Amino acid sequence: MSPSWRLLAAALLTAAWLGAALLTVAVVAPRAFGVLPRTVAGTLVGSVLPTLFVAGLVLAVGVALLSGRHGAPAGAAAAALLAGAACAVAQFGIDPRIAHLRAQIDGPLEGLQADDPRRVAFGVLHGYSVAGLGVAMLAATVSLGFLLFALRESPDAPHSSDRTTHAPSRQ
Repeated sequence: MSPSWRLLAAALLTAAWLGAALLTVAVVAPRAFGVLPRTVAGTLVGSVLPTLFVAGLVLAVGVALLSGRHGAPAGAAAAALLAGAACAVAQFGIDPRIAHLRAQIDGPLEGLQADDPRRVAFGVLHGYSVAGLGVAMLAATVSLGFLLFALRESPDAPHSSDRTTHAPSRQ
């Protein structure tokens, strides 16, 4: 596999993950909370996030392997690894704590007083989870920018000026 194809594969994987993340935060979560009871919506979105976080972690490793030493600036792999780290922290550090709190609450979060320590802790952890996804998305966007720039500059990348079409002449 040539360097430009590796970079292209890394860019496509990154763009696909970013698309999934954007769909989740811009469409799935708001619509779920708009049409479902909050507890059901939270369960739905909470069941989607682990897939997104684990995919972000796998993506980070894949981008680092595909882009390393193949014409991409080191920033592409570094930003992808940052995205993966943010996903890992959210999935394996924050999500288990949220699940533990949910088990302690044993009912709808809205049933707790606003100053209940469990509700406050849930709000803080939820904020960290959202921030983790935000950092991952931002880092993936930076990585994608590096990858696209490297593809544009790659000596073996196909450029439009390299392709000339010659129509058969009829004389």
